[in-house]
Amino acid sequence: MRANWISRSLRLIACLTYAAAASVIAQGPPPESANYTMVFNAFWSENTHPIDHPANAHFSGLIGGTHNEQVTFWMVGGTASAGIKRMAETGSKSPLDDEVEAAVTDGTAGELISGGNIPSSPDIVDVAFTVTQTHPLVTVVSMIAPSPDWFVGVAGLSLFENSDWVDNKVVLLLPYDAGTDSGTTFTSPNQATIPQVAISVIDTNPFPNSEPLGTFTFWRNPPTSPIFAEGFESGETSVWSASVP
Repeated sequence: MRANWISRSLRLIACLTYAAAASVIAQGPPPESANYTMVFNAFWSENTHPIDHPANAHFSGLIGGTHNEQVTFWMVGGTASAGIKRMAETGSKSPLDDEVEAAVTDGTAGELISGGNIPSSPDIVDVAFTVTQTHPLVTVVSMIAPSPDWFVGVAGLSLFENSDWVDNKVVLLLPYDAGTDSGTTFTSPNQATIPQVAISVIDTNPFPNSEPLGTFTFWRNPPTSPIFAEGFESGETSVWSASVP
């Protein structure tokens, strides 16, 4: 009896192994590239963040790029580049766009990501881009405006996990201080921080406890009208902490 059970078990294991192998062969390897749309859902408002809330709360145009691990455009604990400084202080896409294009020329970045702004928060905006297996990481930022040098964004987010492209991923957008201006309120006069200090998460007023100001949702092969960030179900998405250096 035991011999028969072992024999049947071995045949079952063999069949399952064959089926799994056939499935892998049928599916084939993941494609070299993948198309994504990133939806910026800004929910920053007087209701969510009442402390010193500015009347004209908005976010600057989205700017960033796809890249590999050989280049970093910003990170918590690092010093802001000229491009990050200008973006965080004025909302300008330049010279951060030049920094990304230089990395593209060097082969460490794949393409520039440049999208619209949020003229009045809360609101939603989206931007489309393509990632490749050689450049699977994404960095995108936007200025919290008005502010001295505050911004939201992701740095080095990978869209390729477990040997395949992720279907969707949600990022909670914490408030960051670029470390280039010492102002403490949304409308503080320019107070250049010399020398610059490290980029950090803001956990004091007007953002005590580092409350998120919105989300970036990355959707692979989304519908033609991708403004549907609020339609996802929590069980279908994964959250990546943008605050991790």
